[in-house]
Amino acid sequence: MEAEIERRAAWMWRNLRRHWTKHLMALAALAGVVGFFEIAEEVGESETRQVDETILLAMRETGDPQDPIGPPGLTEAARDITSLGGGTLLTCVTFVACGMTLLAGNRRLAALGVVSVCLGTVAMKLLKIGYDRPRPDLVEHGALVTSPSFPSGHSMMSALVYLSLGILVSRIQPRRRVRAFVMAVSIGVTLAVGLSRVFLGVHWPTDVLAGWALGGAWAMLVWIAAGLMEGGRVASEI
Repeated sequence: MEAEIERRAAWMWRNLRRHWTKHLMALAALAGVVGFFEIAEEVGESETRQVDETILLAMRETGDPQDPIGPPGLTEAARDITSLGGGTLLTCVTFVACGMTLLAGNRRLAALGVVSVCLGTVAMKLLKIGYDRPRPDLVEHGALVTSPSFPSGHSMMSALVYLSLGILVSRIQPRRRVRAFVMAVSIGVTLAVGLSRVFLGVHWPTDVLAGWALGGAWAMLVWIAAGLMEGGRVASEI
């Protein structure tokens, strides 16, 4: 009898944790979407101009806004990091991660990854066209840019791709430490790419913040969808 009570208590705790985690992820996704539109509204009313300029100029040598702070090698490193958020590399990462998921025998998760990235790319391009914010004009651009500034495509797609695919890859890993490492790397790369865009002077800080917010929200929705595909198992991946 005692063993049966313990078994039922453990089952109830697992289900409670699962549902609470799902709700928290849904709230996080909602917060990301709301945060994006709040930033967009502030940007549209030019309320963020002073903060954007202050942060951007803080990454430049005093008295010379065309010269990034730090040694020349730091600028080269920023260019290397920012390439991690470029379309070519993100496409390769998507195919590798989804290929791993497919080879692990989960075709539905692999398909989810591809569909998520494709839809996210379309959404990002439409948002850029819709907001049509000019690129920063205070400093020299350290990388080639051809599209509008808001939201930061590199930041949004890095968050969407690395976090979403990190979630998918972590779900096929049996060891908790490996899952935690995969997610930590995904978050680290996402943050590094966004910061590199500001350092190179090709984005306002609010462009990057908005990209992170929406890309992160998208990743949370992918996490929820992946859990539903696996019979509601949303929590306990990490």
